[in-house]
Amino acid sequence: MAHRYFIVHKPYRMVSQFVSPDKVRLLGDLDFDFPEGTHAVGRLDNHSEGLLLLTTNKKVTQLLFQGTAPHTRTYLVKAKHVIKPESVQRLRDGIGIPAGPGELYHTKPCHVEVVPRPEGLQLREAEIEYSSYECTWLKITLTEGRYHQVRKMLEAIRHRCLRLIRLSIESIELGDLLPGEVREMPEDIFFQQLKIDDYR
Repeated sequence: MAHRYFIVHKPYRMVSQFVSPDKVRLLGDLDFDFPEGTHAVGRLDNHSEGLLLLTTNKKVTQLLFQGTAPHTRTYLVKAKHVIKPESVQRLRDGIGIPAGPGELYHTKPCHVEVVPRPEGLQLREAEIEYSSYECTWLKITLTEGRYHQVRKMLEAIRHRCLRLIRLSIESIELGDLLPGEVREMPEDIFFQQLKIDDYR
């Protein structure tokens, strides 16, 4: 049976899985009939939003995230307070983040730019408490995806991440997909846009 491939705009307050022992919103709560064996490729935490890849092909995670070639992920990030240019440069150059008890991981250089506040985004509950503060919106493109990496990078420059939206993985973009919407992709286009050649 042929594998199937989907892109999802994962909503805020939904976990990136179909089964959980906790009382949380699951991918199965989306208004879409996913085939048996569908799973998320990588994850976004409960408080993060945006592009999530789903497939029935178990090889995709290994090919995309565990191979030798790096693959880009781009995030739109809202940070509490105004971030100084020198702090933005620290993020670009790579910065030490916690990696375990007593361990520090130095992130790889990445692309970071300050961007205008996006139009049309509704405030989330985590933002409302800080709505009176000046904030900075960043677009960050990484070639690695350690646990809570973007949030930890902001903490390392003493800023709090108030919102995190994944915009793209390689050439697959969130685009105009609304929260909770699902779009199926042909296999060849899916892998072409992820820049993965050896997938059969």
